[in-house]
Amino acid sequence: MGESVQAEVMMSFLVSEELSFRIPVELRYETGDPYAVRLTFHLPGDAPVTWTFGRELLVDGVGRPCGDGDVRIEPTDPDLLDDALIRLQVGGDQALFRVGIPPLLAFLDRTDKLVPLGQERALADFDTHLDEALDRILAEEQNAG
Repeated sequence: MGESVQAEVMMSFLVSEELSFRIPVELRYETGDPYAVRLTFHLPGDAPVTWTFGRELLVDGVGRPCGDGDVRIEPTDPDLLDDALIRLQVGGDQALFRVGIPPLLAFLDRTDKLVPLGQERALADFDTHLDEALDRILAEEQNAG
């Protein structure tokens, strides 16, 4: 699996303008998947839910609005850089979380010390993984046909 960086932060789950509650969220980065970060949300009464998305999205999102898919991150005030909003969406359902930027920056700093941003390709053996995936797909097609 390789080396990893892990941190736990408290986030506010914003249910509505009037209702929010704080939940622990585990941040995880692994050298085995050097482009991604994982956020595992521990919601009361539910099984933990993990979202995986690009580390670069998290890096960019603490400074400016980023993301155009199911994960969007933006600072609440780009001048202060104190809190960020993380919006997760599946179909028509979405969840909104507020988190302090300093703990995110501390986590990202630790990931950068492990694998500097822009150096991920040195760890990711994409050619081997691509060849293995193509071989598996071709074998499945031959067995099906």
